[in-house]
Amino acid sequence: MQIAIGSDHRGYGMKLKLAEVLAGLGHVATDEGTHGTESCDYPDISSAVARMVSSGEVDRGILICGTGIGMAITANKFPGVRAATCHDEITAEICRRHNDVNVLCLSGDLLGESRLDNLLRVWIDTEFEGGRHARRLEKISDIERGWC
Repeated sequence: MQIAIGSDHRGYGMKLKLAEVLAGLGHVATDEGTHGTESCDYPDISSAVARMVSSGEVDRGILICGTGIGMAITANKFPGVRAATCHDEITAEICRRHNDVNVLCLSGDLLGESRLDNLLRVWIDTEFEGGRHARRLEKISDIERGWC
């Protein structure tokens, strides 16, 4: 799977770990920044990753900032992007199964790196259920298109 990753300065260390985990799982990670610990603006990084997901250039995206919330807010401005902040394996599984989330947003401050491996595996391996959930996602797509 092709996955774009990005972080602000608060998620930089976790992003480096994340890239190693993804490579170990056989996925190709495209690093969209930041490339150091100097302060930067999360909307710039989130936009770069979300644009790639929205255009279909990559299959999914992963974003990390202090809480993951700002990244999710920004990413969700792009058509077809469904970004969610997850803090554990349960939210990672449900967001994929019920919402077909294609951008995972993580907290560099609140989520310990020890939980990262399993949370990431769950998010990558969980399939979208479809059914009634697909109908709901279509309604969200209608909202994006301004059809409601």
